[in-house]
Amino acid sequence: MVAQHRVPDGLPTLSRGKHRNPRKGACFMEMASVLANEPWSDKPRCTDPLLAQLARLVNDHSTDAHRGDLAVLIPSVIGVHGTGLAWDVQFVAAVAGNAVPDVPEYLQRALAGGLVRCEELSGRLGLDTTGIRASLDQVPGAEAWARQWLDGTPLTEKQFRRRSAPQVVRCAVRGIATGAVPDPDARLAELLRVGVDAARLLSPPVATAPPTSGRRPAAPPARHG
Repeated sequence: MVAQHRVPDGLPTLSRGKHRNPRKGACFMEMASVLANEPWSDKPRCTDPLLAQLARLVNDHSTDAHRGDLAVLIPSVIGVHGTGLAWDVQFVAAVAGNAVPDVPEYLQRALAGGLVRCEELSGRLGLDTTGIRASLDQVPGAEAWARQWLDGTPLTEKQFRRRSAPQVVRCAVRGIATGAVPDPDARLAELLRVGVDAARLLSPPVATAPPTSGRRPAAPPARHG
């Protein structure tokens, strides 16, 4: 059974960037480290690095007036860890697919390139590509540009996980924050919810419990590459 977490009273208000301690403020993932009973960090071990990156970026690109609205999502990232390349591909495809219609053209091309890569890798892994195809069909011009630019260049698992996946997440958040959407804060929050939902569906959270006898929480499974 997954442990239940809530944001307790008395924690600092969410603010942009990394903080040395709670007296200086807290970002989304620093709050998560507290709820997970981990040492203070914006990169706690309780959350997969890709999901944590998405949360940090959404936190930092949200305005001061609405950043606090993200706090209700903090408990939902705790105990969520990727399980390998297939998890990464599907998570990135969900985030990119949600963002691609609403970002500026130059970032739309970048996200289309990321979706093309996800489609290629999904084919190798035997994963369903229906959602990726639907996302690319929304931006045919960007897809055509991306395929021409990629020109069939092969991509290794290591390259995708170390470079492509984090870059696609960055482009998705930056694109929503700088795009012509009516309410960027609400749209960023939606993007984070999509990422959280995808991550939890792909790999249901594992229970976390307070450390005992001064021991640190167990580390999550290692990421390959």
